[in-house]
Amino acid sequence: ILIEPAKVLFLNNALNHGIFTPLGTEQVAETGKSILFLLETNPGPGLGILLAYSIFGKGSAKSSAPGAIIIHFLGGIHEIYFPYVMMKPMLFFAAIAGGVTGTFTFQLLGAGLSAAASPGSIIAILAMTPRGGYLPVLAGVLMATIASFLVAAIILRTDKSEGDSLESAQAATQAAKAESKGQETSTSGDVKAVTSEEVQQIIFACDAGMGSSAMGASILRDKVKKAGLDIPVSNKAISNLTDTPNTLIVTQEELAERAAQKTPSAVHVSVDNFLATPKYDEIVSALSGESAGVQPINQESADAANTESNEIDLNQIDEVIFAYGKARGSVTMGEATLKAIFKNKSIGIPVAKEANDQLGKFNVKNILIVSTIANQTEVQKYAPNAQLLIVDSLVTTPEYDKMVARMYK
Repeated sequence: ILIEPAKVLFLNNALNHGIFTPLGTEQVAETGKSILFLLETNPGPGLGILLAYSIFGKGSAKSSAPGAIIIHFLGGIHEIYFPYVMMKPMLFFAAIAGGVTGTFTFQLLGAGLSAAASPGSIIAILAMTPRGGYLPVLAGVLMATIASFLVAAIILRTDKSEGDSLESAQAATQAAKAESKGQETSTSGDVKAVTSEEVQQIIFACDAGMGSSAMGASILRDKVKKAGLDIPVSNKAISNLTDTPNTLIVTQEELAERAAQKTPSAVHVSVDNFLATPKYDEIVSALSGESAGVQPINQESADAANTESNEIDLNQIDEVIFAYGKARGSVTMGEATLKAIFKNKSIGIPVAKEANDQLGKFNVKNILIVSTIANQTEVQKYAPNAQLLIVDSLVTTPEYDKMVARMYK
C-alpha cells in the first residue's frame, strides 16, 4: 500500500537502499534469501498497468505503451511507467492492487532473492533467485501483473476523459521528481563547472552500471564524437567508481550524493533522466568552450530533421531500418518500440536494424532509415537515396506517433 505510490513519487531508491537492502542483507546472512529484495523491484504492478494501456488506452499513451513494456520489464527502468500513472491518479489503486497481490504471493510461496536485483528487470530478478526458487518468484510477478491489469483495465475502460497528454504527464512526473528531491526544475547549474581542461573522461554512474546509464552514455558519446571531442565516455556502477581527477561523473539526481562521496575529486553533473535531458548538450557546449546557453548542434540539426521528416513519402515505405554505428542498445529498443506501435495499429511494414556500413543495400527510395542526429552523416554517406527520419532519441520520440498518424490521413 505504501511502496507502490512511493515509487511513482520517486522514493524508490530511498526505500530500496535505505530500508530493504540493509535488512535484506541481514536476512540473507541468516537464511540465504530475503523477500525484502522483491518488494520494490517487482515489475508486475507496472507491467499490468502498461498492458492495460496497450489494450484500453488512447492516443500516444496507447501506442507507446508496448515499447514501454520492453523498457520496463526487460530493461528494469521502472520510471518509464510513472507518467502513465500520473496521467490518471486513479491508477495508483491498480499499482497498489498489484503490489499487495504480488507480496502476498511471494510470502505465501516463500519467495526470496539472494541479493538486491538492480535494475529491477525480470532478468536481474531471476539472476538473483536461489536455485529452486524460480516458481515462487515468477508466480508473484505474474499475480501482481494480473491484479494491476484488471484494476487498470476497469479504470481505463470507464474513463470518459479525452485529450490526455502523455507528454504533459511526463513533464509533470519530472517536476514531481525534482520537487521530491528539493530541487528546481532548471537544467543548468552544475554544468557551468565543466571545462575541457578539467575533463579527460566522462563516466555515467548508476546502481548497477547498466540499463539506462549505458544508454545515457551512448547518447552523450555520440554527441561528444559529433562535436569533434576526443573524450572517452563509459558507464559504471557507483560501487566501482574510483576517485580519479579530471573526470566528469554523470548520475541521476537521487544518486548524486553517493557518487560525490565516492569521487570527491571529480566534476559532478546530475540529471533527472538518463534518456532525455538537455544537460548533454550543455555539457558538450561547455567542453567545446561555447556558451552553455547555446545549442549549436542539436537545435539546428533538429530543425533540419523536422523538415526532412515532413518530406517523407509514407506511401512509398516498404521497410523501416534503424541504423547504428558501434552501439546498438538504444537502436534495439527503438526498433522494438516502433514494431509494437506498428503491430498495435495493424501496419504491416517490417522493421529491422542494420549497421551503417551495410546500408548500401537499402539505398532506395522505398526504404525509411531511422537514425539519431549524431549518426545522420554516416547514414547519408551509405544510403543517400533512402528516406531519412532523424530523431533526438530512438527510444522516447514523438516522431513515431506523428508518422503513424500521417499514415492514417
